[in-house]
Amino acid sequence: MNDRRISPHRLALVFAAALACWHIAWSLLVLLGLAQDFINFVFWLQFITPPYQVGAFVLGRAVGLIIVAAALGYVFGGLLSVIWNRVAAPASGM
Repeated sequence: MNDRRISPHRLALVFAAALACWHIAWSLLVLLGLAQDFINFVFWLQFITPPYQVGAFVLGRAVGLIIVAAALGYVFGGLLSVIWNRVAAPASGM
């Protein structure tokens, strides 16, 4: 029998790691002075005049960003697995 249940903790860790890595990459772009060019390019691709100015890199703020992103990723990953387990993987015998 194919068990389609997802471990809430494992999926939460995957989402937390993905969002943390994404925000580490963003923080590195800010640190290296490349973030403004990157965001300008992304807005340009979408036919938008860039309305934002990237600020200076602050280590404490970058760490906070990464922690908050990882925490939110963990919460959303856990919630998604709970929804999946209730909708897509009903209990056996049904």
